[in-house]
Amino acid sequence: MSVPSTAPATQTPQVLRVLICDEMNPGNLDHDGFQIDYEGNMDRAETLRRLPDYDALITRSRTKVDRELIDAAGPKLKVIGRGGVGVDNIDLDYASLRGLLVLNAPESNNVSAAELAVMHLMSAARGLTRSDRKTRAGEWDRKFLGLELKDRTLGIVGLGRIGSMVADRAQGLRMNVVAYDPYVPDSKFERLGVTRAATLDELLGAVDFLTVHTPLTDETTGMVGARELALMKPDSIVVNAARGGIIEEQALVDALHSGHLFGAGVDVFVDEPPTADHIFLRAPNLGITAHLGANTREAQERVGAEIVARVLAALHGDVSKGAVNAPALDPKTMEALGGYLDLGEKLGRIQAQLLPGAYDIEVTFRGEFPVDPAPVVSGVLVGYLSGSTDERPNMINARALAKERGLNLAVREETNSPDYQTEVIVKVSTQGPDSTGVHKARTRTVGGTVFGKSPRLTRLRDYRVELEPEGYILIASNQDKPGAVAQLSTLLGTWGVNIAGMALGRAARGGEALFTLTLDEALNAEQLQAVRDLDVIDSAYLVKV
Repeated sequence: MSVPSTAPATQTPQVLRVLICDEMNPGNLDHDGFQIDYEGNMDRAETLRRLPDYDALITRSRTKVDRELIDAAGPKLKVIGRGGVGVDNIDLDYASLRGLLVLNAPESNNVSAAELAVMHLMSAARGLTRSDRKTRAGEWDRKFLGLELKDRTLGIVGLGRIGSMVADRAQGLRMNVVAYDPYVPDSKFERLGVTRAATLDELLGAVDFLTVHTPLTDETTGMVGARELALMKPDSIVVNAARGGIIEEQALVDALHSGHLFGAGVDVFVDEPPTADHIFLRAPNLGITAHLGANTREAQERVGAEIVARVLAALHGDVSKGAVNAPALDPKTMEALGGYLDLGEKLGRIQAQLLPGAYDIEVTFRGEFPVDPAPVVSGVLVGYLSGSTDERPNMINARALAKERGLNLAVREETNSPDYQTEVIVKVSTQGPDSTGVHKARTRTVGGTVFGKSPRLTRLRDYRVELEPEGYILIASNQDKPGAVAQLSTLLGTWGVNIAGMALGRAARGGEALFTLTLDEALNAEQLQAVRDLDVIDSAYLVKV
């Protein structure tokens, strides 16, 4: 992916052209070396006609930057800027294939989004929408008793940028704040003065108010459902101003109808806009806004000026801020490190599932690599941070996001590689509560190599393995006795789960052994627990690569 640079001083400076085709407040449009044309609400036909004359395109969510639009742009277009967070209206894969850099400005909306969540908390606590509706209908109801926020406990799921801002504002309201975020180190909790919950269940049972601030991923979709809501105290309040689907919609409505929840507030739906018969529209004590988290004058001013600044910087070669898809490395580096970049990301993703919330990540390169393997470190961080940050990690921003998370990064190089020609080893360390709630230091080590261009897993903890890291990997430990693999295989067979690959390892004969199975499909929570309940199994974990 190429990014233009400034012209040599001996030539007439090139004027770079930028088209803004959606409504926004772009701020100052007078910048030396640039012609910025603000058209606000340009129709698609006109955009298709004019785009070939521009070096960059800036949109909001209205314009669909699909294959047709990208193809119409021709070779001159180099950068696409999206004002705001989401890039759902941009075909990222095709833009990347065409070598186009895609930028966004996610931080611009943070204050507005945090304030909206707090507004929903206060509105639900005082019955604002209920009283408004009754008063407009001519019913003067002064019997409703609301709840004070002072001295109550707020639970926050996701202590990223917005979650941290909500915590700060809640503390200003004299609330006690508890948060659950396995990807954030203890140091951040301590810095914010927020109590850490070891598990989501622990958090839910301890709080009076709940608000969620996580990305929408496979892990977080439906993470608060009927079971989780039932764990909360009677007369609790729940708010979702993050992403539709984090809190199950039907479960939330059922908890409101039953009276288990005092009230709730939502700014987001699974499908937007909602249909006229959506269950939220008939739910009692539920405040609704139309995905307004970013909609303040201040946020709109910030987002317009910010995305313009980032696009102009990118056109001059500075892609350090807002990159959604990372520029490709040069062809020589990609040819030499392609398999290792893939390996690094997979090792990081495995570690994020084995030991989230790290405070130290150490990457060790063993052996003689064909070129400087430093980009592989960014690949490891991309894998480790994927799905746990407000901003999508990539090869450009991964180190900055890791620093923001409070991660300490160390890189080592060893010329000697005793087992393979080259090997990448990723060690992650953390200190905090384990699955039983015991607070202690823990480490996990995974390693791998590349055969041809294909990554291979070579190390799990202190065990040697050799496994292709694909799909789902079941990692099980036991005492080195006959029959363990057979019993586990039989159990998987009763569920119709196919084993695609297997690797065995042990520390010593008769001692603890480790075996890994690659599966064609995931196990659900009940199936994984059934594996753990086998007499021949000491522990079992499932990771998705």
